[in-house]
Amino acid sequence: MLQTESKTMNLEEFLDWYPDGYGRFELYDGVVVEMQPTGTHEQVAGEFGTELAIEIRRLKLPYFIPRQCIIKPIDSDKSGYIPDVAVLDWNALKDEPMWKKRSLITKGETAKLVIEVVSTNWQDDYLLKLGEYEKLGIPEYWIVDYLALGGRRYIGNPKQPTISVYQMVEGEYMVTQFKGEERIQSAIFPELNLTAEQIFKIGE
Repeated sequence: MLQTESKTMNLEEFLDWYPDGYGRFELYDGVVVEMQPTGTHEQVAGEFGTELAIEIRRLKLPYFIPRQCIIKPIDSDKSGYIPDVAVLDWNALKDEPMWKKRSLITKGETAKLVIEVVSTNWQDDYLLKLGEYEKLGIPEYWIVDYLALGGRRYIGNPKQPTISVYQMVEGEYMVTQFKGEERIQSAIFPELNLTAEQIFKIGE
């Protein structure tokens, strides 16, 4: 992550500033940060995108995976996050006031699933974004920690590569973790046949 602007912005200013077709940026409490993912990070995210797109098409679900979208926290106009993978509901887009103009998501029911692939700024995924996505009411949030970078209180001790699947239950996230040959369990994609190890091999 690299801070790119010295002045702070609100979300509207950030969206006006955002360079078209160049780079990947997020807004954290008014501060513009450039995301600089590694090639392996992008491979892992891309594999999830591919597998989920296959499921969407196979089951003829009313979902799609955008190339990029920005998720706005429910109680801030100074932050906006770009998930590594997002599965959006076609039918919910009609209620998103800024979608056609900005590809901006403001309602939790629009995003059926959000995936973040952990980088060195792992606290953002396990603390900041987890809390914001929960408040929005996004049904599922996956944290893919293929390098076991997260704190021991999140992935255990000794640390090992872990996929944490947070599912919304009565207004709060409950987590199930998957390692090794365990098949990832998802309420959004219940027939997904993908193990944690299949993903982690990509990151080796």
